[in-house]
Amino acid sequence: MDRTSEWLSTFNSRNEISSQILDSTKSETQIISITGGKGGVGKTSISLKLARELVEKGRKVLLIDSDYNLSNTAIKLGLPLNNTFYSLVSAEKVFEDCLYKDGNFHLLSASNGCLDLFDADFSLEEIVIDILNEHAKEYDFVLIDCPAGLTKQSLTLNAYSDKRVVVVTPDKSSITDSYSLIKVLSMKYGIKENHLLVNMVSQKQQFSKVVKTLSETVENYLGCRTHILGGLRRLNVAAGQFDSEFLTPGKNSLHQNFLQVVERLTEKKSVRAMRREQEVH
Repeated sequence: MDRTSEWLSTFNSRNEISSQILDSTKSETQIISITGGKGGVGKTSISLKLARELVEKGRKVLLIDSDYNLSNTAIKLGLPLNNTFYSLVSAEKVFEDCLYKDGNFHLLSASNGCLDLFDADFSLEEIVIDILNEHAKEYDFVLIDCPAGLTKQSLTLNAYSDKRVVVVTPDKSSITDSYSLIKVLSMKYGIKENHLLVNMVSQKQQFSKVVKTLSETVENYLGCRTHILGGLRRLNVAAGQFDSEFLTPGKNSLHQNFLQVVERLTEKKSVRAMRREQEVH
């Protein structure tokens, strides 16, 4: 049994064993999943922004779009749509030939409505974890843009990651769905720590309410720690202009404060609970 299959199989028995196997497969590379219980909260845009800022800091970054048949990362970057992910699944191409590369930024994009993927017999989580076992050591950071919801594939990739960024908005369904995600990760996979990023915030009081509601609930009912990365303010721009505004580097307050989010996420000092409020960005 290979390491990936061994690690996955332990989820049906003891989380302690799976953690030991997990630790033995990883290098110094930080594997970070960007996740959330609800769609439309900005996970993909945040994944791309995080990748870009890490590259600007001189780091080598791989971004994996794990919503494997909807290539939103490629669309947001204005890249030609292709079915290279299917080529990887079907072994028509090796991993290296399936990447989009721009300097130290590498992207494994998803396919785009590829009919062959519906008939393909494959396990997304095994494919991605095999990639991580083989290639993560080539990068400083691997970011996994996870699809919303509580699918087995998404949960497994979140559990495998060193850190999880749970993206939530002030919307009640987003808060509730994020709690459900954290609950399942805790109870099924033994995950007790997550990072929280509140997106689309209108005012500081709104941010504080989301943080208090979610962090206190997961601590009181699940015994989990929530590390607060901060809040990103809602941009008053047309939907089609959001990504160009958000992803473009600049001296605006949103960009400068996102850098603080990156610093909090990637700091190497010992992990501790962050009780104090961070400013809304």
